[in-house]
Amino acid sequence: MAKLIMWNLMTLDGFIEGPNRDISWHSDVWGEELEQLSIEQLNAAGGLLFGRVTYELMAGHWPTATGEVADFMNAAPKYVFSRTVKKSDWNNTQMFGADVPETVARLKRDSAKDLFLFGSADLAASLIPHGLIDEFRIAVNPIILGGGTPLFKPGEKVKLKLIDSRPLSTGIVILRYVPAAAR
Repeated sequence: MAKLIMWNLMTLDGFIEGPNRDISWHSDVWGEELEQLSIEQLNAAGGLLFGRVTYELMAGHWPTATGEVADFMNAAPKYVFSRTVKKSDWNNTQMFGADVPETVARLKRDSAKDLFLFGSADLAASLIPHGLIDEFRIAVNPIILGGGTPLFKPGEKVKLKLIDSRPLSTGIVILRYVPAAAR
């Protein structure tokens, strides 16, 4: 069974995007190290999960982008969860509208390689209570935005165990956590 890995860039004050969906601060830490890590993760991925908002941002960018990351993003299986969007023109995309926890559990069972959840804070919030996220991989960016969309929504407490931390030369720190009951 595949693991579901949540991968996100997050500000020091806990946001995945600023006001008006601003992610311009990503460029502050993007470089060779983070690109290489992204390629390694993508090569390990059996598919990508998105909520509607992240999907729309990704589908608006990757189909016309070029390069190794773009090639992967366009070819990879993509699983999108939305109550409003029913079809996609982006290559290799399946849309799901209901039974989110059951669908994600099935995708994990059916995938030979790990699945990655990008962005999609609302989708993550719907999966956390069901114990469906096996690893929280967070790249903490050394910036305080002061507002925006928080990565984690209010909900029940989940105790995590740090399994790795890795600083990059841009000041970003990659933190990897698993639920404390795991491993």
